[in-house]
Amino acid sequence: MAVEDSIAQEQPSKVAQENGKVFLSEPTAVEKSSSYREESDFLSDLQDFEKKALFELKTQLEEAILGNCLLKKEDQPEKNDGNVMKAEKGDEEDQPEDAGEEKATQQCEEKKFEEINNILCLWGVPLLPSKGREATDVILLKFLRAREFKVNDAFEMLKNTLQWRKDGNIDSVLEEEFGAELGSAAYMNGIDKEGHPVCYNIYGVFEDEELYKKTFGTDENRRHFLRWRFQLMEKGIQKLDLRPGGVTSLLQINDLKNSPGPSRKELRIAMKQAVGALQDNYPEYVARNIFINVPFWFYALNALLSPFLTQRSKSKFVVARPAKVTDTLLKYIPAEEVPVQYGGFKRENDFEFSDQDAAVSEISIKAGSTVTIEIPAEEVGSTSIWELMVLNWEVNYKAEFVPFDQGSYTIIVQKSKKMVSQSLEAGPIRNTFINNESGKLILTIDNTSSKKKRLLYRYKTKKSSSL
Repeated sequence: MAVEDSIAQEQPSKVAQENGKVFLSEPTAVEKSSSYREESDFLSDLQDFEKKALFELKTQLEEAILGNCLLKKEDQPEKNDGNVMKAEKGDEEDQPEDAGEEKATQQCEEKKFEEINNILCLWGVPLLPSKGREATDVILLKFLRAREFKVNDAFEMLKNTLQWRKDGNIDSVLEEEFGAELGSAAYMNGIDKEGHPVCYNIYGVFEDEELYKKTFGTDENRRHFLRWRFQLMEKGIQKLDLRPGGVTSLLQINDLKNSPGPSRKELRIAMKQAVGALQDNYPEYVARNIFINVPFWFYALNALLSPFLTQRSKSKFVVARPAKVTDTLLKYIPAEEVPVQYGGFKRENDFEFSDQDAAVSEISIKAGSTVTIEIPAEEVGSTSIWELMVLNWEVNYKAEFVPFDQGSYTIIVQKSKKMVSQSLEAGPIRNTFINNESGKLILTIDNTSSKKKRLLYRYKTKKSSSL
């Protein structure tokens, strides 16, 4: 298990230095994290033993499907005298009586393959290998990787998953209603630096005793909770691109702030059931599992659940103490995608920064140095909007408007003030300024301490015609 205690500093490009100052005229995007690389799903990138395992699994799967022995017998569609799988009652079509034997055979085969495809799909992907779909290989590689490319083990896992989905009617879970109460316990929000959809799991909501009992109090309540969790997973998978080169997994954020501890028996049971079901039936759908605001009891809970986790699953764990939440999330998620309550820039219903101009830039401020950010404001009547946030404690910050006309006076927009590391709920500082003459805004950040600081910022200028 990896504990993230530090984060690499990312240097902005196109930086000019003069007299200890750094001038930036344009925002520079924070670079993507390269600490985690998922395996490629392109056949050309697979090693020889991986290609061999994939071929063997596809062969086994094809034989099992055509032999009508993939699912338990009571769950298989009935066969007619021609060894053709029947459709649902009312959908069966009469075979043409006057057609020739060759045509009838062809129609039977077409019907057979159509019904197989309709019945044996996983996450919308037909499983019959001979159809030659790239997405089928992506799905099968997930099962192979989950079982270290042991073909028989992967095939057994796939069979068990299909049976589990059949027995639990999982394909219908997306249509079920679970009420609004659990909506705050987990939700999808944004993407990480590699494009993975991010799922936030907020265990602190179960600090409410009434909601806790309603969710975990009885076996039936726990079954309801599990189906809701499976629905969330299915919704996340719908956001994926199950093709070679596509984004095929999610990033999970588990916020343990104010979460009930492992002393609560009902929670332990539910978590054990959820961990087991998700690991066994959704292989390789989690790129990284990040635990934040980790309390002291987490390590005891982890020891309890560890025997039920594969080594591969545990290798994806990242643990962050409360003081390291923002640093850890920013390593994997762009600052503009991190919610403000976790030290990021993403606000609900924020219309100032759209997707096109939401990108956040980062500067490392050396000890005893000053950084200056320039925002052009050439058009009279335009509105400049900027946001700033400092990590690793305080710096001094001021903002001025400098007119291009040398006969005009500099306007103090923000007097020098201490800019401390923001509380998680506060989010970044946001300021606006409307210029009455052509000029530029100069934001000055002074690090008087003996330690390096991290400054995150973004800005935009709205022309007067767009106001």
